[in-house]
Amino acid sequence: MSDSSPLRIAIIGAGPSGLAAGHELLAKGFGEFTIFEKSSGVGGTWHNQSYPGLACDVWAHSYTFSYAPNPDWSASFVEQPEIQAYLERCATAFGLDSHIRLNTRITRAVYQGGGVWRLESAAGESFEFDVIINAMGNQHTALYPEVKGMDSFAGQSWHSTDWNHDFDLSGKHIAIVGSAASAVQIVPEVAKVAGRVTVLQRTPNWIMPRGRKFYSDRKRAWYRRVPPLMRLTQKIQRFMMGMVDQAATIGHKRMEQFEDRARKFIHQAVTDPELREIVTPRSHYACKRGLVSDDFYPALNEDHVELIPSSLQEVRPHSILLSNGREIDVDVIAYCTGYRILDFDRIDVVGARGDSLEKVMREGPEAHKGIAVPGFPNYFFAAGPNGLVLNVPYFVTIEQNIETIVRLLEEMRTAGARAMGVRESLSRDYNDWLLPRFEHYSWGASSCNSYYRFDNGRAPFLFPGDFKVYQKLHAEAGLHEYELE
Repeated sequence: MSDSSPLRIAIIGAGPSGLAAGHELLAKGFGEFTIFEKSSGVGGTWHNQSYPGLACDVWAHSYTFSYAPNPDWSASFVEQPEIQAYLERCATAFGLDSHIRLNTRITRAVYQGGGVWRLESAAGESFEFDVIINAMGNQHTALYPEVKGMDSFAGQSWHSTDWNHDFDLSGKHIAIVGSAASAVQIVPEVAKVAGRVTVLQRTPNWIMPRGRKFYSDRKRAWYRRVPPLMRLTQKIQRFMMGMVDQAATIGHKRMEQFEDRARKFIHQAVTDPELREIVTPRSHYACKRGLVSDDFYPALNEDHVELIPSSLQEVRPHSILLSNGREIDVDVIAYCTGYRILDFDRIDVVGARGDSLEKVMREGPEAHKGIAVPGFPNYFFAAGPNGLVLNVPYFVTIEQNIETIVRLLEEMRTAGARAMGVRESLSRDYNDWLLPRFEHYSWGASSCNSYYRFDNGRAPFLFPGDFKVYQKLHAEAGLHEYELE
């Protein structure tokens, strides 16, 4: 690449972060980019998944791009088809359709030196780009329990990420393995049709009432005609999200308030005293992901629905064996056991020193300000380790990350450089600065046992601080933090 030639940029993933990257690149005059998407459509997880009840657990008006408000949301919380349709409209409205290459799964990326990356696809194609923006998201790779006999089951089984809509659950006995984010949405829906539902719970989760409200045609018309009204709604919702960060802070009075409210919800919604005890968490709020649902607890009250506080120990041809020794005959098993986060092995990425990104991240999942890793020039994360902030909507953090990445590319272009790699010493200092901050939060404290936290004390999923701190760190980002070629 000569100093005057345009940067060729590859964006991997056409979900919200990939679309945000494309939007920002066009806005800043970068037109030579391709968004690679392995699926047949845009939307990321909202295109790829469709289990019963799938909805966003963030208020709809907050779950939007800041530059693409949607006055036509049907309710305060909306389901998968509506979100997917919104993202499809955004791709077109942003002018990204011609930049998106569907049904193309990138499997390998190798740094060639001189600011050039070679990419390979599953179909055997080869591409050259100067910059890679990893926008693959973190809700993709299904996580299954490690139990004996899963392949021996004679009935139907699947993971929530790949729901079998063709199978009729009417009159069937379905076992739901797991009781967290996907399960609280799935259980109420399958309980409407299945003959019997058994829910396996290893540990209870904090669940707040969702309080979903549908918007009338009149209200949606007001949102269209008076944009400030919609911005006010967003402002109120984001203020309330700020409380979630406080509720996750060890010693903050908001944590006690949230826990008291959640316990009150349990008392009101669950009729059986013994079941109330079973579903009441023992950990602090937000040690595990806080959930929202209006109908999960009421579904557990149904006579044909049973929640068992036990994990799955073994799968047999026509039954499941629980860790408490109980064996239950079932027709269907649905594994609602979440995702393998930070799954960097989805693409074989080889950096400037011949290092594998997957190996580097397995040994220490860290990134500089959530976007860059030493030894991988011109390779950026839309949301890498510690690159998401709890007290603002997902879109807000993503837009901040992308804005910083594109600004750095502008500065690199102005400087006439071909490549930039974050300085190892600065990245080390930054991540050492993060380490003691994790203990301030329930999800990062040593008392918490969840996928947020690793045994070495790091919690590489969320940023340990609020968005104002994160925003300031990104405002300070610049070429002085990078080595240039």
